[in-house]
Amino acid sequence: MPTVTRTVRINNDLGVHLRAAGALVQLASRFRADLWIEHGPRRANAKSIMSVLTLAAARGVDVTLVGEGDDAESAVQAIEALILRGFESL
Repeated sequence: MPTVTRTVRINNDLGVHLRAAGALVQLASRFRADLWIEHGPRRANAKSIMSVLTLAAARGVDVTLVGEGDDAESAVQAIEALILRGFESL
């Protein structure tokens, strides 16, 4: 099973707050791959809003995106792009 990892910096003012977490989870749920976000010692399921919120990832912190599965590469790329856009939808 392919595994993809990528590190990205949270750049929006409020970090991964409720609206941002909701957008991330909604996007992650479109993919079959298992998706995780890591910050420090914490690892969150990117398809669970409560799990993502427990990261408490503020502006300026680096998070690691991990995808496992057939569409992991496209899933990680999509989540990275969302974060780099400051969680703004296209």
